[in-house]
Amino acid sequence: MRSSRPYKSPRAALVWSLVLPGFGQLYNKDYFVGSLLLVLEFLINLKSHLNLVLVSTFNGDILQAHQAVNYGWGLFYPSIYGFALWQAYNSAKANNHKLEGKTVEKRTYYTGFFIGLVIGIDFGLFWHDVHLIKTVPLLDYPVFNGVLVGMLLGLLGHLLEKKYRKTRVKQV
Repeated sequence: MRSSRPYKSPRAALVWSLVLPGFGQLYNKDYFVGSLLLVLEFLINLKSHLNLVLVSTFNGDILQAHQAVNYGWGLFYPSIYGFALWQAYNSAKANNHKLEGKTVEKRTYYTGFFIGLVIGIDFGLFWHDVHLIKTVPLLDYPVFNGVLVGMLLGLLGHLLEKKYRKTRVKQV
């Protein structure tokens, strides 16, 4: 990153990446990483039939959602998505530290949350078809189950990271 960049809002970078992986990086002027994430997002989206799964899910057609998804490709999507969110936020924070004349912190923010989110979404997608989960109709959809489990594990990861940082600060 160049130090001549103007202030970049970490929240705006996060929201742009939430809209589409790679947009947050383009907002931060990380053109190579942003372009790479956009290409990967479109490739994985196309190969996993994610848009068809989303349309079927929101229309309530669970059978079509189950038949359309290609899990071989679909399980890559949460990793690209989580990385794009995490990298955009932390890149904006690092940019702003440079602008203020501070040394760039070695720590990253919300790492536990994003790792938990990615693992949770993968598990949610993979386990949505388990008999116990099928008893709750909304969770039988791959998308809803992935988001719910992802958010739960993301929250758990965030709490574990906070606890780790507190104990580490006490030791220093």
